[in-house]
Amino acid sequence: MKLNPNEISALIKEQIKRFEGQIESADVGTVISVGDGIASVYGLKNAMLGELLLFPNDVYGMVMNLNADDVGAVLLGSDLKIKEGDTVKRTGRVVEVPVGDGLSGRVVSPLGLPIDEGGPIEYTNTRPIERIAPGVMTRKSVDTPLATGIKAIDSMIPIGRGQRELIIGDRQTGKTSIAIDTIVNQKGKGVKCVYVAIGQKNSTVANIVNRLKESGCFDYTTVVNASASQPAPQQYIAPFAGMAMAEEWMEQGKDVLIVFDDLSKHAVAYRTLSLLLRRAPGREAYPGDIFYLHSRLLERSCKLNDQYGGGSITALPIIETQAGDISAYIPTNVISITDGQIFLITDYFNAGQRPAVDSGLSVSRVGSSAQIKAMKQVSKSLKIELATYRENLSFAQFGSDLDAETKRILTHGAIVMEALKQKNWAPMDMIDEVIELFAVNRCYLDDLPVEEVNSFLSEMLHYVKTSNPEIYDSLKKENAFTPETETALGKAIETYKSTRK
Repeated sequence: MKLNPNEISALIKEQIKRFEGQIESADVGTVISVGDGIASVYGLKNAMLGELLLFPNDVYGMVMNLNADDVGAVLLGSDLKIKEGDTVKRTGRVVEVPVGDGLSGRVVSPLGLPIDEGGPIEYTNTRPIERIAPGVMTRKSVDTPLATGIKAIDSMIPIGRGQRELIIGDRQTGKTSIAIDTIVNQKGKGVKCVYVAIGQKNSTVANIVNRLKESGCFDYTTVVNASASQPAPQQYIAPFAGMAMAEEWMEQGKDVLIVFDDLSKHAVAYRTLSLLLRRAPGREAYPGDIFYLHSRLLERSCKLNDQYGGGSITALPIIETQAGDISAYIPTNVISITDGQIFLITDYFNAGQRPAVDSGLSVSRVGSSAQIKAMKQVSKSLKIELATYRENLSFAQFGSDLDAETKRILTHGAIVMEALKQKNWAPMDMIDEVIELFAVNRCYLDDLPVEEVNSFLSEMLHYVKTSNPEIYDSLKKENAFTPETETALGKAIETYKSTRK
């Protein structure tokens, strides 16, 4: 996945050709200093924030500072060809990226250039990477589930179309896996997906792309890759470019899922640029507008009302914590911007609980509005059961003489924890999740050894779908349990359980 600087120049040149206005002679400046990918330019009094500037040798820059006497620009190419005294011209255009269906199934750079050896990208339209978020009157409340296919999330921390749900945890706790499984689960559901990789290794992104292709899920996915080897300006614009691509589909009335992996590295890239631009550092050396950076990005994800097409963008930003510290600057910022968070714990992950979701710290502020009725019916007590289980588990460590009720709570809690385990790249259908959680919720598994729970659930699910298809069809049609369906499913599980013994 190598990016050719000449291709960047060619793309931007093509965009500038469409600009019919003439560049006035007054809109010319002079480089007064350059280094570390940053250039200070004297003049350019009419320059706009975010505007593209043309430097010598076909190097382009983006305006980031508007000072009284000069303009601070970040370079989108090498600064080795730029020297003091060089002439700089305005282009009259802000940074734009190609948008449209031609981007589906492609890996592109933050400027929309193909880096997957798939040939040129066909597009008829471009969009500025920065844009004001849709207003309140154009939005609609979130009311449609965006199924992740992960039992622990769909049951306790549901995500709706148009929601912003943060995935947060230490490194190597399965954050990316949750996001990728959610993309895989959109297969056949008409949801466009955009995966923005910020500061990741190229090999990691290549592995994800290959797995998506093998799963048949790459046709509806666009990967925007600003790898760790790319300069900070490329990493800075990557999530905004991905959001611009997603907005095109949203305004066509489509549903879009966008993953930012991860915004911690994005904040570091922005901090690098800000310090080089001599902006005043604040807490943890981040500039004062770091909150505005992520808020103006994530506010662009929403669900539009029917008058504006009814499309949506669901955002899954990822934040990496240090030693589980969610009170650090960037984590607290993004928690306050989003509509909930999925918190992953290292101890759970190391103990084999996958996904390693902490149901106590995790929350969805959209809640049951993003669930079908059947899921509400089987999952409403899950969080309380797990909280009670963990409280009694810590208490039980201090003594072995437990009463019958405490033993029942510990047994049932262990069964629930085991039932919520799930392998990567294996998202489940919503109705399959409902049937499994029904069996867990009604305590049909409490007399089983913990190690047999998952095999029992998978075999039981197969039995219900083959021997009692009317139950599955009823749940699929009604999205809710009727008294008859509930009774029939209970009998089917008991029948299977008796034959299994």
